[in-house]
Amino acid sequence: MKRREAREKAIQTLFQLDNSEMNVDEAIGYIVETPLDSFYEQLVRGTAEHLTEVDSEITNKLENWTIDRLPKIERTVLRLAVYELLYNEEVPNRVIMNEAIELCKTFGDEKSGRFVNGVLSKFQ
Repeated sequence: MKRREAREKAIQTLFQLDNSEMNVDEAIGYIVETPLDSFYEQLVRGTAEHLTEVDSEITNKLENWTIDRLPKIERTVLRLAVYELLYNEEVPNRVIMNEAIELCKTFGDEKSGRFVNGVLSKFQ
């Protein structure tokens, strides 16, 4: 699985977690079949494990928004991107930000990408 595909699958999995009472293993099983890709699994498990810290960092960068008021796709993309920015040192920040914008184009709309870009630009 290429990294772009791993991120797309991770967004789908994290979106499932945000919209249900599933645990991480159930959500992973709902989205992908075995064998799992290690990068995908790192993204999903890492984001889920560090969700409190990630949400706190996002909240600190939001203006006139709360994390709970964000549309679900934007919140999910931001969570994944901020997890990577904070905990994945092997990927350059510019790549993480570009991937987040591309994920918004795939799962959201033009406004999603601009909003996510605006929030993520505050992490530089």
